Amino acid sequence: MLHAGYERAPLPPVRQESPSATPDASAEPPAKVKKQPAEQRDPFLDNAKYLTIVLVAIGHVWDPLRDDSRMAGALYFVLYAFHMPAFIIVSGYLSRSFEGKPRQIKRLITGVLVPYVVFQTVYTFFMRWASDNPDREFHFQEPGFALWFLVALFLWRLTTPIWKSMRWPVPVALAIAIAAGVTPSINSDLNLMRVAAFLPYFVLGLQLRPEHFQIVTRRRFRMLALPAFAGALLVAYWAVPRMSKGWFLHDKASQELGAPAWVGGVMTLAVFGCGLVLTAAFLALVPRRNMWFTALGAGTLYAYLLHVYPIKISREFEWYDMEWVDHPVSRVAITLLAAAMMTVLCTSPIRKAFRIVMEPKMEWFFRRDAGAQARAREKGSALTPGQKPAAPAAQEPATASSQASHKPEYASSGGRGRHSR
Repeated sequence: MLHAGYERAPLPPVRQESPSATPDASAEPPAKVKKQPAEQRDPFLDNAKYLTIVLVAIGHVWDPLRDDSRMAGALYFVLYAFHMPAFIIVSGYLSRSFEGKPRQIKRLITGVLVPYVVFQTVYTFFMRWASDNPDREFHFQEPGFALWFLVALFLWRLTTPIWKSMRWPVPVALAIAIAAGVTPSINSDLNLMRVAAFLPYFVLGLQLRPEHFQIVTRRRFRMLALPAFAGALLVAYWAVPRMSKGWFLHDKASQELGAPAWVGGVMTLAVFGCGLVLTAAFLALVPRRNMWFTALGAGTLYAYLLHVYPIKISREFEWYDMEWVDHPVSRVAITLLAAAMMTVLCTSPIRKAFRIVMEPKMEWFFRRDAGAQARAREKGSALTPGQKPAAPAAQEPATASSQASHKPEYASSGGRGRHSR
């Protein structure tokens, strides 16, 4: 029975038409089915990823220059206080959907573990040539220059379900970081010191929501960003002759830096707090709209891995010992050159050339997902006769610098939708 107050209109009489009858020209054509728009990447996160990866290279080229200038050392301290924390926080935020499903494990292996093995192998051959050491061994348990991040990202993302199930994940991660920072017996295997020290930033990223990014992009926060960096630069200028850069690199225990264990614990918390403040200031200055470099945010992991070799060449062949490097204008030119290099390494041609290494399919290596096949068969059987199944959406490996596609997740005053190894 129909509900009261609801009546169906009578059906029109059935009109008999011969099969050969042509349709009426005046008849209105059937409405076309609109295709679902492809998921859009959020320009805010892509902008943040691109800018942080540029700062990574600038930090590497500044390292040999900081000893000759106190101001260069202060800029180095400020940069290292936030650029990796910002990159890792964004990576954690983009890892929130990781639940350890077979397809996610597959993408983790092909998008993070395989590139590490390949680039660690290439790095060994490269250093055999660059350092004139043909007997250099393959230390896969000891990541080469900058390759530690792939090991860390693999371990962090693999443990994501654990962190998501905890009630207080960030305090637990901080406790692990403090314990690692006062334990000199941690060796260089898998660079576990850095894995533990940077863990709180990744776990914090897992806890963030779109509204948190909306807060830091408000106008009043943007107005406070530059004063925050100015204050940090003054503190860093004072700290350069009194403080070791190791507190920001997180590669040594406090005892190895000449400080007692309790100082190491305090410094871990202080550096974490400083990193959060400067990361918030940095994100407040990141453009929220599409820029000329927005599309480059999808290629940050490519740039991160490939820039290792130019940086190492400059150091192994002692380019910094040239006389022209000491001039202030030369240092500005080196900084701009590093930014240009990272920009080129993020471009589409570079990604296409190295995709076979960075995003291998490796279908031959994994078992077929029986559940996915069953769902595909069930979906195919549910189609009406003559209806073609929809093409599967292309997926991008879930790496630090590129996710499958991160939707805009929060509204902003710029008119965007909701709202990125």
